[in-house]
Amino acid sequence: MGRSVFACTLAALALLWSTAFAGAQQVGTAAQAKVMIQRAVEALKVNETDALAAFKDTTNEQFHFHDLYVFCINMSDGKFTAHLDPALIGTDAKALRLKEDAFGQRIYDTLREAPEGFVMTVAYKALRPGTTSGSVPKVSYVARVGRQGCGVGYYR
Repeated sequence: MGRSVFACTLAALALLWSTAFAGAQQVGTAAQAKVMIQRAVEALKVNETDALAAFKDTTNEQFHFHDLYVFCINMSDGKFTAHLDPALIGTDAKALRLKEDAFGQRIYDTLREAPEGFVMTVAYKALRPGTTSGSVPKVSYVARVGRQGCGVGYYR
């Protein structure tokens, strides 16, 4: 009986610890971001319309995980076709900037020059979602597939 209670207590403590740890870790890693952009590239190759719908669906954990998400830009006009913030869809991605850093233009230029389906990186500073100050280093894995240039960024 004592051994059973001990085992149950140990299991409960392990569950509580893992839940607390999972709740504390709300940032995606570079490896998770890279897997997500590769998954996005494959989805775009299969069906662009379905892929963009999946990227916009914030409940789709393949393309939204912690602070990682897929964003896409139409390469012909530079406007967002997918983004975590629906208000940005249809706006000019090239106009994104933080202080003097026109990182939106750099992301667009990198995508325009990227070989089809090849993943590249763009480093810049950005605000964490939900904040209005205190920029932090961010890196986006980006790739172009057909008419779309997409990326997944992670904070360093």
